[in-house]
Amino acid sequence: MNLRDLEYLVALGDHRNFGRAAAACGVSQPTLSTQVKKLEAVLGCALVERAGRQTLLTPAGEQIAGRARRMLGHAEAIHRVAEQARDPRSGSLRLGIFPTLAPYLLPHVVPAVHQALPELNLLLVEERTPDLMQQLREGTLDAVVLAGPLTDPGLAVEPLFREDFLLAVPLDHPLAGQETVDPSVLGDESVLLLEDGHCLRDQALDVCRSSGAVEMDGFRATSLETLRHMVASGVGVTLMPRMAVDRPGGPGGVATVEFTAPAPHRDIVLAWRTSSVQDDLMPELADLLRSVPAPLATPA
Repeated sequence: MNLRDLEYLVALGDHRNFGRAAAACGVSQPTLSTQVKKLEAVLGCALVERAGRQTLLTPAGEQIAGRARRMLGHAEAIHRVAEQARDPRSGSLRLGIFPTLAPYLLPHVVPAVHQALPELNLLLVEERTPDLMQQLREGTLDAVVLAGPLTDPGLAVEPLFREDFLLAVPLDHPLAGQETVDPSVLGDESVLLLEDGHCLRDQALDVCRSSGAVEMDGFRATSLETLRHMVASGVGVTLMPRMAVDRPGGPGGVATVEFTAPAPHRDIVLAWRTSSVQDDLMPELADLLRSVPAPLATPA
């Protein structure tokens, strides 16, 4: 049994198909199939259910693949320890960011990261918060940018900035001409929110609860763009992060109104494992991620 065989098993569990798993591992399908059979022979138990086009792992296969995934993460960490020992500011850094922030933050900060850390290969992953947290714990991500607070004892957390929310309403809405509004106005509105899994949904729900607002039944958006289109069509109102509003071309078809102070907001943080070999690099990365123009965010 070797690490490569375990990688094949993990790929099968992820892709549930021999062809796709082989492609992901960069080998032929017969090679992957043969090595998995050898692994079953070594362990003395069936790891894979071979029936039809879909491939499933047996209960034993699922348990072994879970442990193998952690072993592969540790092996990768060993290589990264050596790489970082040679040059802490080179190599690769896998950074995860959630979807309602990534497309609006990255254009502001990635050029600064490349300029300050030209030898660093920054690999960006956009996923929802629960997926980012899981990948961070498993070691497939080195750091994540999330909305705080985070209280995981295994993570180091560096505050980055505060981003205010604005009220988005149809262009012909009575509030469209206001300079500022109190959050209590939401109590009289049908508020559109994102679907479960988006941290922005949880943040908006907190604002709704405090203002007596009610979420519109029967609709949950998959993205901020969907929310914007629904507001523009007059279905309801929503909360939008400032960075998603103050950008070229957006938000078309809706009017945005500032909330009176203290405005509803979200606190953005950088988090990484306390055991990370890149621990010394993270404060510098945090400083670079704070390089957002002042009107868009307030540094922590």
